Amino acid sequence: MFTKILIANRGEIAVRIIKTCRRMGIATVVVYSEADADSMAVEMADESVFIGGSPAAESYLVADKIVAACRATGAQAVHPGFGFLSENAGFAKRLADEGLVFIGPNPKAIEAMGDKIESKKFAAKAGVSTVPGHVGEIDDVAHALKIAGEIGYPVMIKASAGGGGKGIRVAWNEKDVEEGFPAVRAEAKASFGDDRIFIEKFIESPRHIEIQVLGDKHGNVVHLFERECSIQRRNQKVIEEAPSPLLDEATRAAMGAQAVALAQAVNYDSAGTVEFVAGQDKSFFFLEMNTRLQVEHPVTELITGVDLVEQMIRVAYGEKLAFQQSDLAINGWAIESRIYAEDPYRGFLPSIGRLVRYSPPHEGDAGAAKVRNDAGVREGDEISMFYDPMISKLSTWGPDRKGAIAAMGRALEDFHIEGLGQNIPFLAAVMDQERFVSGKLSTNYIKDEFPDGFRGVEPTAAQRDLMAATACAMHRRLTARSAPQLVRDEWVVVAGEDHRKVRVANGGDHVSLTFEDGRTVQLTEINWRPGLPLFKAKLDGRPFTASVRPAAEGFQIRHRAALAHVLVLTPRSAELHQKLPPKKAADTSKMILSPMPGLVVSLDVEPGQTVQAGQAVAVVEAMKMQNIIRAEREGVVKTVGPKAGDSVAADEVLVEFA
Repeated sequence: MFTKILIANRGEIAVRIIKTCRRMGIATVVVYSEADADSMAVEMADESVFIGGSPAAESYLVADKIVAACRATGAQAVHPGFGFLSENAGFAKRLADEGLVFIGPNPKAIEAMGDKIESKKFAAKAGVSTVPGHVGEIDDVAHALKIAGEIGYPVMIKASAGGGGKGIRVAWNEKDVEEGFPAVRAEAKASFGDDRIFIEKFIESPRHIEIQVLGDKHGNVVHLFERECSIQRRNQKVIEEAPSPLLDEATRAAMGAQAVALAQAVNYDSAGTVEFVAGQDKSFFFLEMNTRLQVEHPVTELITGVDLVEQMIRVAYGEKLAFQQSDLAINGWAIESRIYAEDPYRGFLPSIGRLVRYSPPHEGDAGAAKVRNDAGVREGDEISMFYDPMISKLSTWGPDRKGAIAAMGRALEDFHIEGLGQNIPFLAAVMDQERFVSGKLSTNYIKDEFPDGFRGVEPTAAQRDLMAATACAMHRRLTARSAPQLVRDEWVVVAGEDHRKVRVANGGDHVSLTFEDGRTVQLTEINWRPGLPLFKAKLDGRPFTASVRPAAEGFQIRHRAALAHVLVLTPRSAELHQKLPPKKAADTSKMILSPMPGLVVSLDVEPGQTVQAGQAVAVVEAMKMQNIIRAEREGVVKTVGPKAGDSVAADEVLVEFA
């Protein structure tokens, strides 16, 4: 077995690989960029090597530096993780030429399947059903418009070397192609160093289902069943699960057999994923093959008990698979939620910054369920604008789908992050939705369920009780500490338009709340003290966790996706509070603000120019994604703030109208 492996990656996947190597007794080396000098992966690895500047093109994408790091440390093999050089056949060949082992598939398999254009040609020759489209490179915008017209809108513009949701746009008309084609090409060049583009038909209301395959160098290939990744936003997977609630045993077997056949046809010899687009009628078409470890591999590991990273290492060393297809079975259900540094209340725009607080849920057994959190960050770390905005991957396992969803909901309650925007409230909202629980999924799910964006959800009746009880318990504890003479039993709880008289009885870690309608709720096993951002307790015997912080005259309390400003007032204060005039928001109607921090790629208007509603005025790049900023109204430009190449903060004025 290898004695030392170099990890040519960063973040959570580097940490994930280190953990398996430790268990196998293999020493690890990580390479790191300037932005990752103090990272968790660098801290955990046995050795680390600096390889350049923060942009990936200066570090993680430079094969010469990876090879030099292997030479300097004596590493015998390289695990590429995902992204960066993981699907680069030239890199795999280079390692072989240097006498180093690539922990991944052979270069010929990468060439055949890793290139999105070539994979479709190969699949068509092999008789695999594929999505209608143009299997070939696109020269320019005019060529793209011609092909899109021939296929019929909507179409998907995709980078040939794409992956991870980057380098993809859906075009519904010619204007979308004119704007989307250059954006995809730029993203492809920046992220993958390859700006080749292809176009295929976009199938509406599809489901995204993928089969995990694993092969060795002796001709053996198995599949480890499916994952459903239909909950996507901007073609980026957000929630994944295994198995799929759509498939029956016959369809599962058919998809698995097709995936294995495709892998065998290219002599596939590592972990890989065959992706399918599936109809609600269980029809399916080959989409592409990812010749690497997938981000969402934990859910497969949770239902099969197979460590995919370990298998990749063993296969690369030349070992045969220690199991056959008949040895594999699905055990329970697993769900993964990707925790992103993005603000769901601002259109899910990237939110870079420091993790002022980072407190993930406890990993391991949680009753009948299990919790797993794959992360490469610690409290105090910074989420950089140079890389993917994912903070961690939270996974839960349950004996069935209902149990896995319930475990995920509770784990998200216990996950606390401060310092930047994050999507935990949105993920919690999905877990509570009846449609998600029913398994009626599609890749349009987020667009269908949140057509106007995410604004949180209104508290349910149970959550209103929970928030009222939490606020009263906090208020009583704070008052008893600072002004015990003001402790009283009769209060009015105010949350928006909701005013409720309550009677509070305190018993240490137990609070009884009686509402004016005569109902009583019991808050027990309270775990909170002033200053803590999480309030943990049981409400009528049911455990919960709420995020809390002081706010004007009360507290801001969030339970899952429901957020409220809750005040605990005396009856007289409550009466006066109702007479206060509402605060007016600042007028920004004559401004175009940057919705995110990032780098201005272009600012395409100038003072005196008339701008139409919907017109693109700027392009701001953040987290390797180019975001087109449009005018929401017609107007004449008065001033222009930054220029191309400048960094901007969220809400910084880009353009002001006269």
